Amino acid sequence: MNSKNKNLKINKIKAIFILEIIGRPKEHLVQTLEKIIEAIKGEKGVKVIESKINEPVELKNNKDFYATFAEVEIEAEEILQIAILMFKYMPANIEIIEPELIALSNNGWNDILNELARRLHAYDEMARVLQIQTAKLQRELKEHGFEIKDGKLVKKDDSKDEEIKEE
Repeated sequence: MNSKNKNLKINKIKAIFILEIIGRPKEHLVQTLEKIIEAIKGEKGVKVIESKINEPVELKNNKDFYATFAEVEIEAEEILQIAILMFKYMPANIEIIEPELIALSNNGWNDILNELARRLHAYDEMARVLQIQTAKLQRELKEHGFEIKDGKLVKKDDSKDEEIKEE
């Protein structure tokens, strides 16, 4: 049974997603947002109604880095699709435009909460793998006479620490 039948009957959901991006070069930011919007257009049960990508601006405190954002108005068949888009594309902001009231059955809530739990477990698994890999790398560095101190790679010497220069 698909989730449409489990949820209480609601009209399509209109929402605006704000997608933010920081990086360089500035042309790359626009291209990346265009690709993300195209990917959203390809999502099952989702229609992009309108999108606008703003011109990148240079960051004040970080020269040579740019920031921009896109406003993407979408229409989704179910609230679950909004939740999936939220996790997949990580918008900075989501505004539900309509309907004003969204009622869900317990099965509709189950779908959303199970998707949330599934994603959180996946993120937790990635974090654990990264922790294990980091610990392994630190052990290997130590075995070869190196360590990371204050975010810098240093070679341990009997007399003093010698910082390894980045090239």
